[in-house]
Amino acid sequence: MGNLRRTNYCGEVSMANVGQEMTVCGSIARSRDKGGIIFADLRDTTGILQLVFDEDTPREVFTKAERLKSEYVVICRGALRERAAKTDKVSTGDVELYVSELRILSEAQTPPFEIRDGINVGDELRLRYRYLDLRRPSVHEPIVLRSKVCQVIRNYFCDNHFCEIETPTLIKSTPEGARDYLVPSRLQPGHFYALPQSPQLYKQILMLSGFDRYFQIAHCYRDEDLRADRQPEFTQVDEELSFVDENDIMTINEGLIKRLWKEILDVDVQTPFVRMPWDEAMSRFGSDKPDTRFGLEIQDVTEVFRGTEFKPFAAVLEAGGSIRAINAKGMADKLSRKNIDKLGEVAKTYGAKGLAFSRLTAEATSSSFEKFLTEEEKANLYQALNAETGDVLLLVSDADWVKACTALGQVRLDIARKHDLIDPKKFNFLWVVDFPLFEYSEEEGRWMAMHHPFTLPRAEDIDKVETDPGACHAVAYDIVLNGVEMGGGSMRINDPALQDRMFHALGFTEEKARESFGFLMDAYKYGAPPHGGMAYGLDRMVMLMLGKDSIRDVIAFPKVQNGGEPMSGAPDVVDAQQLKDLHIALTLGE
Repeated sequence: MGNLRRTNYCGEVSMANVGQEMTVCGSIARSRDKGGIIFADLRDTTGILQLVFDEDTPREVFTKAERLKSEYVVICRGALRERAAKTDKVSTGDVELYVSELRILSEAQTPPFEIRDGINVGDELRLRYRYLDLRRPSVHEPIVLRSKVCQVIRNYFCDNHFCEIETPTLIKSTPEGARDYLVPSRLQPGHFYALPQSPQLYKQILMLSGFDRYFQIAHCYRDEDLRADRQPEFTQVDEELSFVDENDIMTINEGLIKRLWKEILDVDVQTPFVRMPWDEAMSRFGSDKPDTRFGLEIQDVTEVFRGTEFKPFAAVLEAGGSIRAINAKGMADKLSRKNIDKLGEVAKTYGAKGLAFSRLTAEATSSSFEKFLTEEEKANLYQALNAETGDVLLLVSDADWVKACTALGQVRLDIARKHDLIDPKKFNFLWVVDFPLFEYSEEEGRWMAMHHPFTLPRAEDIDKVETDPGACHAVAYDIVLNGVEMGGGSMRINDPALQDRMFHALGFTEEKARESFGFLMDAYKYGAPPHGGMAYGLDRMVMLMLGKDSIRDVIAFPKVQNGGEPMSGAPDVVDAQQLKDLHIALTLGE
């Protein structure tokens, strides 16, 4: 047998190739001996192709084919022909390869689980044998698609005058934000690098270095608790632009999304996207990442209860608070009293003291509060909410309007998810803009930057930075898709005097500011263009494109809940000599 070299990929052949001689290679997905005829499914990175061996196959080749088992690695040559029994389960279901030469390159033990889609296997086992799990088409394909997404991103940015620049991954640890991963320095004992949570400072420095437009597909790290859409290491699509305003940045990124969705999913995304102020997003949807694929919008019914005798509402109004409501139209038959009690638990989880309700059925109205209202208040409430028989009214009152809206926002999502109100095929993009510049931390007892200390305040709020931080809004924007924040950014401060004022408002002493950000502050003295940027979570973006539930589904080797990587066993203990070289002593158990 001569030297066999691949000429074709399994998933890329079709009726157009019938009659051609070709060589393919990969792993056997399964083999079926029908007595005198053997069928084997050959799998490579592009898909599956059926191989056929029969009585006309050379004897030594047929004998080899009888030995084939799942996961054997082979290379074979043959002629492509039309399949008699076609299938639409695979893209190559119209054709098969009639094999004339076969070489078994590697045999395989029986794997700990079947390498096919639709198996019921625990995450722990799948991740321990991740190299086997990744062979399954449903796990393999998202990783291939992720690579294509990166390719389109690179092409788009390069077409628009961006320069791809790698920034360091061993950097100085800075305060503000999540906890850093630290890396000890052997050459400077007692000193540590941090792994970057984002390339933020470097990309701003690049704008001050005259690069004008930068991007990077950057690996970033945060030492924080894991959730479905969080990992200790993740990938950012990072960008920064000079001589632009926020509208330029949003327009360029709408172009990126339009190209990505078209080239990867063949979906035409309509631009420009809706731009919704933060106050409006919170007020209407109870979230700064609103899912606009369904209704159930929150309404302000505070004025209906002005002067009410109903004590819980009266106390809230006296404290300057507000009363918000949702009308679940026509859902009285779906939302039983038991369902409503569960929604009350959801509201309490998100800070509400309770969930008032009225269930308007044809038989009667059951309500937790209407008997305490006047007929006029009841009529005004129904009118404000356009309420009629069959509706369910849900109300939350709180001294803090944001807390009331947040609780109702979660109730809204819970109803939509449980009652199939969301169209999974829709891609509803929008920008949330005009975020608060600061948020108050009860824990720290001070104002903190909602995004980071370099975010530009809106021009009309600059005078309030020190005197009324709670009233300041930022020139910041998040791109939201179907209730998930896919990315975000802001215009940056490029005036050293204003940056000093920002640090002061955040409680930094001059010494602390210099210690943390001195090199950036010095760079500003040499001329800084107006600049801004943003970053996407690439993992999250690909997850949303594919309709997956977790970013773990689009990462080749993800971490689990405790930050571990089951396949390799990281993190692990290290050799005593390594610790000695780093001048590190462990104090475990002390």
